[in-house]
Amino acid sequence: MEYIKSTSPKNGVVLIELNRPEKRNALNNATLQALAACLQQLDADPAIKAVVITGNEQCFAAGADLNELAQLDVIRIQQDRRPQLWKSIDEFSKPLIMAVNGYALGAGFELALHGDIVLTGDNAQFALPEIGLGMLPGAGGTQRLARLAGQQLTMRWAMTGEMLDAPAAVQYGLSSQICPAALTVQYAVELAEKISKQAPLAIRVIKQSLKSIHEVTLSQGLKLERQHFVWLAATQDRQEGINAFLEKRKPEFRGV
Repeated sequence: MEYIKSTSPKNGVVLIELNRPEKRNALNNATLQALAACLQQLDADPAIKAVVITGNEQCFAAGADLNELAQLDVIRIQQDRRPQLWKSIDEFSKPLIMAVNGYALGAGFELALHGDIVLTGDNAQFALPEIGLGMLPGAGGTQRLARLAGQQLTMRWAMTGEMLDAPAAVQYGLSSQICPAALTVQYAVELAEKISKQAPLAIRVIKQSLKSIHEVTLSQGLKLERQHFVWLAATQDRQEGINAFLEKRKPEFRGV
């Protein structure tokens, strides 16, 4: 089965669609493995500037595959590959945009939280329902969500499984924009294309700097930011950007 579908690159952007509609795009190991492998390949391709991940208009991803999880005892859970697959997705170095329509539940919510930018359809619904199964979110849900929305709200959502709609996602910093559901993917691709026109080396270190903010102190973060600033001074793209501005023309960035 083709668990994901990816488009041919266009303007430096690839669209990846989760493809288990009969299971509401539940994230089994095969889907995560296919997604991680695809992202790893795209990361190594210099022609790829940004990636959009989506599900379908009714469902982004309705959690993990419970039939698969039910087969895992304590020993098998410790041997499960999921942590490595999630880590591989998290290590994708280029802009990763999530276009979320419909349900993003459990592992689907956690996948959305791996996005650098999230766009939500006006029909989006987020939740961490693991508590109803006697579990907790196991792919970074408590940690990533608390860093965005705070401990109090995350505690409530993780302990109750309450749903968050699209306006709440924007209000609490989980999404940057609400879109008409039929246009969410289009808007996400257009945003990715806009980003793809920028200097790729600068984009990469911007992502690195912002991803570090919850792992370092302010002084360490400022030092890292300055290091990136100095490093970019040695790139041809920086000089091209300055020259283009002074010459009143569009820059032609080459990633060098």
